[in-house]
Amino acid sequence: MTADDSKHRISELYKQLARHGRLYYENDAPAISDAEYDAMLRELEELEEAHPEFAKADSPTKRVGGAALNKFEKVKHEYPMLSLDNVFDERELRDFGFRIDERLSAVEKGSFVCEMKIDGLAVSLIYEDGLFVRGSTRGDGKIGEDVTENLRTVKNLPLRLRGTMSGRLEVRGEIFIARERFAELNKIREENGEPLFANPRNAAAGSLRQLDSKITASRGLSLFLYYVVVPEKHGILKHSDALRWLAELGLPVQEAWAFCETMEDVHAFIEKWREQRFDLNYVTDGVVIKLDDMSFWERLGSTSHAPRWAVAFKYPPEIVFTRVLSIDVSVGRTGALTPVANLEPVRVGGTTVQRAGLHNEDEVRRKDVRAGDRVRVHKAGEIIPEIVDVDKNARSGSEVPFEMPSSCPACGSQVMRLSGEAAVRCPNRSSCPAQLKEGLRHFASRSGMDIRGLGDKLSEQLIEKKTVQNLADLYSLTTSDLAELDRMGEKSAQNLVGAIENSKIRPLSALLVALGIRFVGDKVAEVLADHFGSMEALRSVSKDELALVDGIGPVIASLVEAFFNHTANRELLTRLEESGLSAMTAQANGAGALNPAREGIFSGMTVVFTGEISSFTRDEAEKLVKEQGGKATKSVSAKTSLVVAGDKAGSKLDKATALGVKVIDETEFLKMVSHLNMEG
Repeated sequence: MTADDSKHRISELYKQLARHGRLYYENDAPAISDAEYDAMLRELEELEEAHPEFAKADSPTKRVGGAALNKFEKVKHEYPMLSLDNVFDERELRDFGFRIDERLSAVEKGSFVCEMKIDGLAVSLIYEDGLFVRGSTRGDGKIGEDVTENLRTVKNLPLRLRGTMSGRLEVRGEIFIARERFAELNKIREENGEPLFANPRNAAAGSLRQLDSKITASRGLSLFLYYVVVPEKHGILKHSDALRWLAELGLPVQEAWAFCETMEDVHAFIEKWREQRFDLNYVTDGVVIKLDDMSFWERLGSTSHAPRWAVAFKYPPEIVFTRVLSIDVSVGRTGALTPVANLEPVRVGGTTVQRAGLHNEDEVRRKDVRAGDRVRVHKAGEIIPEIVDVDKNARSGSEVPFEMPSSCPACGSQVMRLSGEAAVRCPNRSSCPAQLKEGLRHFASRSGMDIRGLGDKLSEQLIEKKTVQNLADLYSLTTSDLAELDRMGEKSAQNLVGAIENSKIRPLSALLVALGIRFVGDKVAEVLADHFGSMEALRSVSKDELALVDGIGPVIASLVEAFFNHTANRELLTRLEESGLSAMTAQANGAGALNPAREGIFSGMTVVFTGEISSFTRDEAEKLVKEQGGKATKSVSAKTSLVVAGDKAGSKLDKATALGVKVIDETEFLKMVSHLNMEG
């Protein structure tokens, strides 16, 4: 593909991805699958990496996160970001209305705008000539933190406004996590043995303030805007008009707001949403009431921390009593066994609750929850049903204490619990029905076996029809097996069979990632592959030997040993070897493996390539570094030994310069390689 072809394709991908992003996030009417969208995004990433001169500031690739920061820069707000005073009942709300009436003249009438109060983190966004250029947190109201790169990853934040706009626009709003996403994140954290997020606000705040924007991108943050700074500059005099104008610009505005002529209308809005708020896909704990006429805002002014023209009405928290009927154990997608209380149905937080998660064995012991207990229940973060405590005075003596099973309820494997971990786990990653869907998705992922076309929906069909009951079954699939599935024609089936066949030559490090061993990601897999050189060596190594490897440690060592010791996993490896995976049969110094002891011109070095290198493909250059005793990584850090910068090198070169890492050009790299070739 020529440079002109690449430029044209990048432009076309911008348009397509922008269109599909609007269909998904604004219209809730996606026209393509997630897998198709991700494939286009990957293509764009690869083109921009090869041709950084054609990448734009509003590229969709900015949403996946970039290089990690060392710290957040401070930002002084030109106009302070104030908080709101709270009221908790109708009397206090009436007092707010009386105070406004006292400050306005007898002939003036104050109407209001009511908006649901979003439980998130306040941010300020700045656009220049319609292009998003900076975003910051509220901080202490006067000074916040620059979180621009993290905000770029928020999918419904437009990087460019609709229409034509000149000059500077500052808008403010709330970063939040949707209810479903919050529940997903906590489920993942629970299965990984990590502390749960206490509520959506904490989750949103922690996610936005990650120094690594790729982590922020993975959290699935969302945004609503509700405020225009200096609205009169844009000809806006009413807050209701400001909300409509923000939506016209393509900025996300929540639909749960209304103009209220009188304070009686405000009361009606509050009552309307007292129960309906639970139907929203974001958490709100109250209603924000603002005067609509912005000319009153300046006259009424503010206290040191809050405006006098607005207030937040807070709904009271809801806690109810019910009874525990029984306690079951569910098996999560990563093998964690989770106790779940079955409850007498009870209405709480807008829905009927019949089950409440108990997290882990230690949590059940701490709260001493037993089948038959009378318990208090609420929704943690207004989302997840949770047992607050037990009414022990109501016990009759017939209550049954909980016992964690010793075998997996889904597959019968002996469960395990590592020292220092709260979760009990099933180690049968390869064929446990409860783990197979996640295992299959992970096995086929880009960093794993890179089987393009094997998405979530297709994986579900393969498992539901029992076509795949073990990860190794993938390598027995035929075109006819696949063509029978929904939305799989002959051509698609042939392509997928081809992708599965191509995956057989993936290196040992990729297979180790694909197997889904806990905490074995790209970096750890490379360390293991480099150090041991073959799957055979890894299968017989002890955790004590593993723990001695630099970058592994005792926890990962125990997990790796446990994986290879499990019968089902060993059977999986045997089947993969029989299927012809090169990583299973490669020996040290052979295909798919590296010899860490091999001496070479890059021995002990970590090398990064950036920009366009004409003499080699990127894969060829990185392979050469590895063959000569070095490591080839994708990102620059203080541990990087050498950066090879080709034409049109981008941010990696800038970072290398800032860190004082040695940089050479392609000519110098070729001299090193040519000298090597002459000797060999």
